[in-house]
Amino acid sequence: MTRIRYYILSVMMLLTAAVTKAQDHQYSQFFNSPVYLNPALNGQFEGDLRVNMIYRNQWSSLPGALSYLTASVDLNIPKFGGGVGLMFTRANEGTAYYLRNNLAGIYSYSVGSDDFVLSFGLQAGIGNRTIDRSKLVFGDQIDPRLGYIPGSQSAADLGQLNNKFYFDAGAGINLVMGNFMAGGALQHINRPDQSFTGASAKLPMRATGHLSYRWDLNPYDNYDEDEKSYVIPSVVMYKQASSTSLSAGMQYKRRSVNAGLWYRSGGQTGPSSFVVSFIFDLFINKDGGEKMRFGISHDAPTSKLNYSNTSGTTEGSLGYETTLPSRTGSPKFMGSTRCYDFY
Repeated sequence: MTRIRYYILSVMMLLTAAVTKAQDHQYSQFFNSPVYLNPALNGQFEGDLRVNMIYRNQWSSLPGALSYLTASVDLNIPKFGGGVGLMFTRANEGTAYYLRNNLAGIYSYSVGSDDFVLSFGLQAGIGNRTIDRSKLVFGDQIDPRLGYIPGSQSAADLGQLNNKFYFDAGAGINLVMGNFMAGGALQHINRPDQSFTGASAKLPMRATGHLSYRWDLNPYDNYDEDEKSYVIPSVVMYKQASSTSLSAGMQYKRRSVNAGLWYRSGGQTGPSSFVVSFIFDLFINKDGGEKMRFGISHDAPTSKLNYSNTSGTTEGSLGYETTLPSRTGSPKFMGSTRCYDFY
């Protein structure tokens, strides 16, 4: 009965994937992978060099891996108010080892004053997807009484092509004004063809919108910035083809600790969940602008794919920032609030 239940859940997962039409994955700790959220956030940090990595293990108790990894490195160029960066994303989905990889270069630029900062980002790179067709199981490999027959060969035509490369492009914009931040991004603008067979299979564009507000809990106290406490509510919206999702919640930020509580709606085609996150900043050399950031979060599904069936989803993140010895010039727009103040 346990095996039957797993098969049923696997079918539900496959149906969900089919309905969402190759939906991109989403991170619960979106603020710990800012370049994946919006290329306009590239180069937007206090130091000179930033490295981020985030890993998502989704529905860990179900058969077939659903794991996602994004790693990025970006360089802050003060005279641009932005910078250049490189991002790698990898998705591993299902028992047939369906892999998606993307390597992209990013350029960002900012304009503004002490009152606002408006940033633009451009992203371009190469996408690749592969599948191990030998791991697929067809009806003629299943015995009605015994189930799957190990070592059996299917008469199905598996085709020859199992590896596809394509060009992929994206762009984003972000505005910070006072204690408000709003931004948006479009990915897969060129709608690349990712078909294995030669029949057209366009990758749908993914639209992202995000809005945050920073509420200072000590507005009248003469505290240093590091001593203040903030509550930061945020909303992040995604749309790709017929799939929509909305994450809403807030963080409590004080000194080197950041705790968050979120609710993510899966829309009509995906599961909803509650998310708890904890972020810790460890300053290695505060005067030199060097720090490490550790993050952990856990999703508890609230839909048909509930927690007892899936064991939820766990994310871990790691970040590092430093100031280079060769740094010259002061950061642009020092008197204004910047996007990194919201996470």
